[in-house]
Amino acid sequence: MSKKAEPAKKAEEAPKVAPPEEKAAKPAKVEKQKPEKKKKQEKGVYKLYKTESDKITRLRPICERCGSGYFMADHGNRYTCGHCGFTRYKPAKE
Repeated sequence: MSKKAEPAKKAEEAPKVAPPEEKAAKPAKVEKQKPEKKKKQEKGVYKLYKTESDKITRLRPICERCGSGYFMADHGNRYTCGHCGFTRYKPAKE
């Protein structure tokens, strides 16, 4: 007689956990409104030049390193080039 292979016993399965009960509903999160950012006014070319009759004059100095076309920014006590970083201090007022 031949013995039939007995099916292997399956490892005992862990008892099934009952589905979690519905938890108390959480209050909806209150979203804080972000303050609106102020849009910067774009400076046009008219802010860099002054026109009198038929003459045009520059209001800000040009950079000594970069040459014409690169205006220096006015920072109260100094002028600074935004392209190369060159800084020229204004003479002290007495």
